[in-house]
Amino acid sequence: MKSKNKILIAIVLLMVALPAIHAQDTKLTAKEVVQKSFNLFLGKSSFSVMKMTIVRPTWQRTISMQNWSLGEDYYITYITAPARDKGQVFLKSGNDMWNYVPAINRTIKIPPSMMMQSWMGSDFTNNDLMKQKSIITDYSHAFKGSETLDGYDCHVIELKPLPEAAVVWGKIIMWIDKQHLITHKVEYYDTHGKLIKTEIASDIRKMGGRLLPAHMEMISKIKQGNKTVIDILHQEFNVKGINKSFFTIQNMKRLRPRKL
Repeated sequence: MKSKNKILIAIVLLMVALPAIHAQDTKLTAKEVVQKSFNLFLGKSSFSVMKMTIVRPTWQRTISMQNWSLGEDYYITYITAPARDKGQVFLKSGNDMWNYVPAINRTIKIPPSMMMQSWMGSDFTNNDLMKQKSIITDYSHAFKGSETLDGYDCHVIELKPLPEAAVVWGKIIMWIDKQHLITHKVEYYDTHGKLIKTEIASDIRKMGGRLLPAHMEMISKIKQGNKTVIDILHQEFNVKGINKSFFTIQNMKRLRPRKL
C-alpha cells in the first residue's frame, strides 16, 4: 500500500511539474527577444514610405523616401524629396552598399572607409543601414533586469561585441516590451563606455497588420541639439512581385517611386 501511495504521489508531482518545465523550455533567451523584435520590421518582403527630418540647432530639413526590402539582406531606398535629392537610390545587397546619383548619372560603391559617415546628413550612419542585423550576429545578449518605459514593461538587454567581431559599438543597451517585443529605446556606447546616441521609438500603432512604432528619434549625446526623426507614413509586408532581381545595380537607374 505504501508503495502504491509513493507511486501516486510521484505521478501527481510530475503532472504539476510538467507545465513549469514546458514554460521554462519556451521562455525566450535574450538573443531570441532581440531577434524577434528585429523581425517585427521584416517580412518575406516589405514596402514603406517614410519621412526623415534632420534637426540641428539652427536649421532642419526633411527628406521623403520609399523603401523596399527582401528578407534581411536586400534593401533599396528611393529618395522622393526634396527636389535636389530626388531620384537618389541606395542599395544594400548582401555585404555591399551602393548609391546612385542621378545628377552625375553615376553609381558609387560605398567603401568600408565610409561606413561611419553620416547617411544623407542625418544622425544615422552608412554602418547603421548596412549592418542592421549585426545586433543579432556580432554581439552577446544578456538580460539586465526590467524597467517600465512609457507605461510598457520592458526587458533591459545588454549587448556586448563577440571576440573578433568587426563592430563599431563597445556596448548597446535595449529596452524591449515584454508583451509585444517592440524596441522602445536603444543606447549606443563607444569602446570607452561613453554614450554616443540614443534611439527612442513611440506612437505605437497597427501598420501592415502589425503593432509597430510609427515615430523614431535618433538623438546625439555628443552634439547638443542634434537629432534625426523618422516617421513611418505607410507600411506593407509580404509584398508580391519582389524578388532578388529587383535589388540589382541595373535596377537602381530604372527604379521609380510607387504610386499609392
